[in-house]
Amino acid sequence: MAAPTPPRRRVLLGLASFLLKPSLTEAQEPSLTWSPEKIEIGSPVLFILTTPHADKVAGTWQKHTLEFFQSLADPNHWYALAGIDVGKDSGSYEVSVEVTRAGEIQTLRRTLQVTEAPYKEIPLTVPEKFVQPDPKALERIAAEQKLKARVFATTAPKPLWTGRFLPPLKSAPSTDSFGTRRVFNGSLASVHRGLDYRAKTGTPVMAANSGRVLLARPFYYEGNCVILDHGLGLATIYMHLSDFSVKEGERVQRGQVIARSGATGRATGPHLHLTVRWQGESLDPAKLFLLKLPTTGT
Repeated sequence: MAAPTPPRRRVLLGLASFLLKPSLTEAQEPSLTWSPEKIEIGSPVLFILTTPHADKVAGTWQKHTLEFFQSLADPNHWYALAGIDVGKDSGSYEVSVEVTRAGEIQTLRRTLQVTEAPYKEIPLTVPEKFVQPDPKALERIAAEQKLKARVFATTAPKPLWTGRFLPPLKSAPSTDSFGTRRVFNGSLASVHRGLDYRAKTGTPVMAANSGRVLLARPFYYEGNCVILDHGLGLATIYMHLSDFSVKEGERVQRGQVIARSGATGRATGPHLHLTVRWQGESLDPAKLFLLKLPTTGT
């Protein structure tokens, strides 16, 4: 039987252990990274905070609130999905994140460089009523804008999506790149804030990820349109549809058929237009599909 450790030695061993053990702040400093590393105008951005024992994480980016959440796989990682609008300028943008641990708040600030993206200009021909709407049409457009603004203001307080976002059509190539300057009937009308896909009328359109149907109804410019809320200010919008397969308020799963493509609204022919919005910012859907996103458990 081993002899008991003398009291004085036990005290010295305990003190040495305490002195050699690093504090939480020294050993486990929070770190902030993001994906993609190279950010262009119109890019979605996934912010990744690595920190153990955090009680709360909050942040800001371009005067927007960053809503952080944890994944099921690793509670030491916090994520926030954000982006930069296609209409913004290139340059330096600061992200600020506050980490609360054991009652103490630590602030991380990083500067991200956002570069230009190579957007084109293309001419399009559409019925003149979509270029110069009459007074009755303008009244309808204004009412629709108010409705959409009210609906976009409501979003789930947690991620409804999980994992990667997927293209809404199978084996359908995009035809009009995001960010293109669109000239309708000889006049510059707008910057294209979505991605167009070749699709014959009646082609099944799938939800890019899980969410809730905010709207499923016809609009002047968008034609038959479905808007999905994915939570935390993120939404996908599917336009020019021929008919709907879902109803407003319904929960849908990634890959579920929600509608069929068409040529309704301001469309030059049968196709699907997909828009991605984050807190009002228009993001490139093609870049969103490339992001490796965490499993949220929804």
